Amino acid sequence: MKKLKGKVAVITGASRGIGLSIAEVLNKEGVKIYDISRTVEPHECMAKSFEADINDYQKIEQILEEIFAEEGKIDIFVNNAGFGIAGAIEYAKPENIYKQIDTNLSAYIVLCKIVTKYLKISGGNIINISSVGGIIPLPYQATYSATKAGLEIFSRAFSNEVKPYKIQVTAIMPGDTKTGFTSARVIDNDAKDIKHQESIRLSIAKVEKDEQKGMSPLSVAKVVRKVLKKKKAPLRVTVGFGYKCIAILPRILSLRMINFIVRKLYCKK
Repeated sequence: MKKLKGKVAVITGASRGIGLSIAEVLNKEGVKIYDISRTVEPHECMAKSFEADINDYQKIEQILEEIFAEEGKIDIFVNNAGFGIAGAIEYAKPENIYKQIDTNLSAYIVLCKIVTKYLKISGGNIINISSVGGIIPLPYQATYSATKAGLEIFSRAFSNEVKPYKIQVTAIMPGDTKTGFTSARVIDNDAKDIKHQESIRLSIAKVEKDEQKGMSPLSVAKVVRKVLKKKKAPLRVTVGFGYKCIAILPRILSLRMINFIVRKLYCKK
């Protein structure tokens, strides 16, 4: 088991929610935490917080250079910042589709590219926060689910590229988690058919209810800590016993059957 004391971690979106919980848990282990968030909020667990959008790659590069110049190393990078858009693809605004993919997938990939040169020196860890929604995709969150599925696949492929440098990449797949992510979700529901509009509304309402009854961000943070302590980090970890069971459904049931179950749960037509 690896010791975390003295390591340097950079976490995106650590001003609140899952990112903040990860920062607090790792800081208690003696990890020095740097946060990159769109909105900077003071927290005792942070060595310093930088204000930046993760899509602003030039600024992210400058921040990482500053951290490396200050610390002489970066050991851990946690890709966590992101947001959700919900609604029927038929009525989705193209700019929202692009924004969702750019932020939740493209930016994660580019940030992995940028941070690699630093982690090659330390032989560190990359943690990509994905979602169970990338394994069991939900209707009216198709683009979000696609980004999370893509992130898990990317993490596995990328891990082989950086393995010679002893960099370990892990996709963390939380299920429903009670955070401000729910209230921040963008609802793109401009359905012309009233019945379809109501179906979308009810489906999103069920997702929001499940999230607010979900696990705490601390549960996710503890899993991240456990992964970082392992000498051989797993490629993918699902958080929560119930969600581990859900994640193995594709091995047991046909995709048609899984889609049927999801449709019954989340489509009210």
